[in-house]
Amino acid sequence: MGVLDHMSGIFDCSRGSSRHRKYRQLQTVEVKVRLDCEGCERKVKRALEGMKGVSQVLVDRKSNKVTVVGYVEPARVLARVAHRTGKKAELWPYVPYDTVAHPYTSGVYDRKAPAGYVRSNQDPQVSQFARASSFEVRYTTAFSDENPTACAVM
Repeated sequence: MGVLDHMSGIFDCSRGSSRHRKYRQLQTVEVKVRLDCEGCERKVKRALEGMKGVSQVLVDRKSNKVTVVGYVEPARVLARVAHRTGKKAELWPYVPYDTVAHPYTSGVYDRKAPAGYVRSNQDPQVSQFARASSFEVRYTTAFSDENPTACAVM
């Protein structure tokens, strides 16, 4: 590369410069879509397979979950499902049951969630309510059968 090539790269006034192009990252996007039958499943799968950048589409009809793997943006996946199929779509709102400290508190437990999942806990009030303070934990474990140094007054 000469000096002219370097200077032309700095003073390039064109909008579509290929050097400064931002590349998308490979992502896994999980979407919740109501799937009633095989036709709905096929319709959603075909709509997403036709998107540019999609490498794999997995549909789980039992849990109403669609997983899209590829160089895509989550907002575009949601818009594509809503536009092409006419179905309401949202990002997957559930997390595995094991990752939540207190899965049965209000705001976290959801009866409509698939087996083994609870609603994602993003609200700080709910997470604060679900955690026991250190004061409570200390006195609760003092009388626990699993604590070898517990009080023997019982």
